[in-house]
Amino acid sequence: MASNTGQTLLAILTGAAIGAGIGILYAPDKGSKTRSKISKETKKAQKQLNKQVKATTENLSEKAQKARLNFEQKLESTLSSASYKADDILVAMEEKLEALRVQNARLQKDSTLANAKAKIKKATV
Repeated sequence: MASNTGQTLLAILTGAAIGAGIGILYAPDKGSKTRSKISKETKKAQKQLNKQVKATTENLSEKAQKARLNFEQKLESTLSSASYKADDILVAMEEKLEALRVQNARLQKDSTLANAKAKIKKATV
């Protein structure tokens, strides 16, 4: 879109310059009238150019706004998804930690029991 706008603006300016040049060469009127006509055409071309610049600016502003909103929505979606995945990872880690605590308690109990048996065996021998 930007290249089409640039080409349009260039075409308008080129057309205005060519028109002014041809107007001067074939002017049947006095110089003052010719200058007045050139001035009017220049102002008309300038107004057209200003309209085109304004329209292009508004169009780009709208596209930038839409792109920003789209980016924010995708970012929010990604963050939400990452949050759910992080929660899943934390739950899995907590479950694993609890399993390790249970295993550790069992091993300590077994170790204490083995130590007690060893002491009893020494005492009876």
